[in-house]
Formats: sequence, structure tokens, C-alpha cells
Amino acid sequence: MTGAMHCGTCTLLIDDVLSDVPGVLSSRTSLTPAHTTVTVDPTQVDDDQILGAIQELGYPPSPRPER
Repeated sequence: MTGAMHCGTCTLLIDDVLSDVPGVLSSRTSLTPAHTTVTVDPTQVDDDQILGAIQELGYPPSPRPER
């Protein structure tokens, strides 16, 4: 989940910032429900880097357990 989002601009900002993280292949952020789906190259980026990028924007992320 990606918390504290209020509008579509929030989703665009998150996706824009994540697109600049090396190893992020794609991201899609949805306002309702508030979540971000990220596809990565795990040899280049880890969960902490992704969560940190979202947190730096002021949105409190919480990882969803893998299925």
C-alpha cells in the first residue's frame, strides 16, 4: 500500500520518481485502492530502495507480502 495519496498527481509523481530508480522496469500507482505495483530487475534494485524512494516523497509505503 502507498498511503497519504490525495489525487491523481500523487500517483503520477510516484511513478515518475520510480522510473528514475535503476532496476525499476515499470510501476503503476493507483489512487483507489492506494497501491503501487512495481516490476523490477532484482539484480539491480531491492525492496528497500523502492520503499525509500516512495518514503522520500512523503508517502508512507507498506510492502505487500509476496504471494
